[in-house]
Amino acid sequence: MIHKSSVIDTNAKISSTVTIGPFCYIGPNVELSDGVELISNVHIEGFTKIGKNTKIYPFAAIGTQPQDLKFKNEKTSLQIGEKNIIREYVTINPGTEGGGSKTIIGNNCLFMISSHIAHDCNIGDNVIIANNVPLGGHVTIEDSVVIGGNSAVQQFTRIGRLAMIGGMTGVLKDVTPFGLSIGNRNYLQGLNLIGLRRKKYDNKKIIGLDKAYKEIFASKNLHENLSKINGEYKDNELVSEVIRFIEKDKKRPICSPQI
Repeated sequence: MIHKSSVIDTNAKISSTVTIGPFCYIGPNVELSDGVELISNVHIEGFTKIGKNTKIYPFAAIGTQPQDLKFKNEKTSLQIGEKNIIREYVTINPGTEGGGSKTIIGNNCLFMISSHIAHDCNIGDNVIIANNVPLGGHVTIEDSVVIGGNSAVQQFTRIGRLAMIGGMTGVLKDVTPFGLSIGNRNYLQGLNLIGLRRKKYDNKKIIGLDKAYKEIFASKNLHENLSKINGEYKDNELVSEVIRFIEKDKKRPICSPQI
C-alpha cells in the first residue's frame, strides 16, 4: 500500500508487499524488499537497498549524500539488511570512494531516535544504538554490540562483538570483543558479563576469559602481554576472538582499563 501523498520515482524497485505512509520520498535508485514499512515522512535516496521487514519511522533520512568534503558525487551505495528498526530522525549515509564505496548494515538492528551512521560504516547483526549516538565514518561495529545514549564514536573505530558502551561515552579507542567501556574518553571497565551469560556461554569459558583479560591488560604493552600467554587459552574461543581482534590492526589504539 502506497499513500497517494508520497512521491515514488518510477525507476525505484518497490516490492508489492511494501507499505509506504504519507509524505515519503523514494528516489530512482532505491530498492525496497518485501515487507518494508515506511510510517510517514521518510526520505530515501541514492543507491540504497533495504532488506525485508525493515521498519522506518518518521523523518528518517536514508541514503543522503555523505558528510565528507571529499565526496564528489561518485556512485556509492548503502545496503541495509532485514528486520531492522530505524526510529525517528535517524540519518544513514552511503559510502565514499575512498572508503570502499559502501555502507553496510546487518540484520535485526535497532537504531534509536537521532542516531547517525556515517559513510563507509560496517554494522553487524543484532546491534542496538541508542538515542543521539553519532558514528563517524569508517566505523566497524561487530554483532550484538550495544551503545548507550548520547555516546559518540570517532571515525575508524572498531567495536568488537558483544561489547557494551555505557551512555555518554566518547569512544576514541577500539573496544575488544565482550568489553564494557565507559568514560568521557573511553576506558575498559571490565567484561560484559551480563551479555555473555545471556548468550548462554559456558561458565568455564567466561571464567577463562576473565582470567585472560587480566593477563592481556596487565600492562599497557598489550602485544608483549599477548606473547606471554603463549597459547595457554587456545581451547577458549572467547579468548581467541579477543586476541585476533587486537592483532588484526596493530596501528589502532586499543581501549584498556585505567591502570
